[in-house]
Amino acid sequence: MSADDALAQALTRAFWQALERRPMPPMAALEAAARTVGDLYRQVASLHGDRPGCGCGWQPEAEEDLMRLEAALATALAEPPPLDLAALPVAGRA
Repeated sequence: MSADDALAQALTRAFWQALERRPMPPMAALEAAARTVGDLYRQVASLHGDRPGCGCGWQPEAEEDLMRLEAALATALAEPPPLDLAALPVAGRA
């Protein structure tokens, strides 16, 4: 499993577990998730902006980074949902 996949899986699991414990309207939950991503960005940027030594080479640029995050969100919304194996018709027996 790639690092991207592992992070996506962990975030998805945390999102649904949080909603199970404290239900809320879907859009409110997504807005809370977006605020959390913004908070994470600010925390990570503060560690990279004035402190050399990380070695990853990233230099925070809030405006440019926001455009990249918006583009990633738009791309995710435009992609067809992945196949749900549970919804597929049975094709035989194993």
